[in-house]
Amino acid sequence: MSKAPSSTPSSTPASHVLEGEWHVRYRYPLGEVSARFFDALRERRIMASVCSKSGLTYLPPRAYCERSFEPCDGVAEAGHEGTIEAATIVTAAFENLPPPPYAIAYVRLDGVDTAMVNFVHGLDLSDVPAAAAKLAPGARARVKFIDAPQGRITDFHYELA
Repeated sequence: MSKAPSSTPSSTPASHVLEGEWHVRYRYPLGEVSARFFDALRERRIMASVCSKSGLTYLPPRAYCERSFEPCDGVAEAGHEGTIEAATIVTAAFENLPPPPYAIAYVRLDGVDTAMVNFVHGLDLSDVPAAAAKLAPGARARVKFIDAPQGRITDFHYELA
């Protein structure tokens, strides 16, 4: 029987801890709303969904409004600059992600009401507390697209403005 991970509370018997790994390959049909978003990324545009009932603009786009519970019935192009709502610097390694440290931030792009997460590049991460201070809520960030967008979330990242 294997030992429980050290992060497991001592009151949890080893027989009640499951260990394992998941390696999942998937094919995810995007649907109309997400397909419009990813297609626009190829053109270096970020498209949000709009609910005419509540007036909210969502990014990432949503099919239904979280306030009115009605279908989002419009689209709007988000600005390429915005405000950091929350951010973190990741210092632990995770499979299929960049080697640490790396920064991620939720940015509310100009013209939309919600924030979207993505990587932050171009930030000196050698001093984590100093870098974290630059990522404080309220700081401005801008979208930077890769040279040849392919219609994926990795087509762009954020940089501090």
